[in-house]
Amino acid sequence: MASATYDCSDPDDRTAGLAAAARAVRAGRLVVLPTDTVYGIGCDAFSATAVAALLKAKNRGPDMPVPVLVGSWTTIDGLVLGVPRTARDLIEAFWPGGLSIVLPHAPSLAWDLGRTRGTVMLRMPLHPVALELLRDVGPMAVSSANVSGQSPAASATDAEAQLGASVSVYLDGGPSGEPVASTVVDLTGDAPRVLREGAVSTADVAEVLGREVVVA
Repeated sequence: MASATYDCSDPDDRTAGLAAAARAVRAGRLVVLPTDTVYGIGCDAFSATAVAALLKAKNRGPDMPVPVLVGSWTTIDGLVLGVPRTARDLIEAFWPGGLSIVLPHAPSLAWDLGRTRGTVMLRMPLHPVALELLRDVGPMAVSSANVSGQSPAASATDAEAQLGASVSVYLDGGPSGEPVASTVVDLTGDAPRVLREGAVSTADVAEVLGREVVVA
């Protein structure tokens, strides 16, 4: 099936594109969407076949699990084992935005995001197109829209040049801003750990939590 690209700066094309992307996700196919960091390649988080196709498109193995994007704060309640106060504080301070949180996922969930060791990385992006799609289809497994080892895509054109026909729908939201990755905070242990510093500084994370934060 040929790929289709939709210009989300045009209201009619945006509406058509979001509908096409939602159909593709529900059918287990891949879509490219703009986020507040870089472009992402995404699929239904609960389809192991779709996640496997995503990893194949990126030429990446399951050793680097795929993060999950959500469209609202409350979505995570059904995805994780529990939401500690530290997570609530960080969500209230930085979501939607450039902060990813690692928590133990709910054991009842039937998903396969790679070798997660029982955890999931969650983020709510600050981008209207991404949020509209996520609120329609639910949680999506989303990774940077590039082939492993190449530069993350800062535009839909960049993404298509790398991923081609492996993706069904490209949502073109214009060029992304500075290609800054999200900050990743691991809340699975006794103390919060910053696994990667990105869009949100470690100092800001520590200020919200009211305690020192270890950088892994």
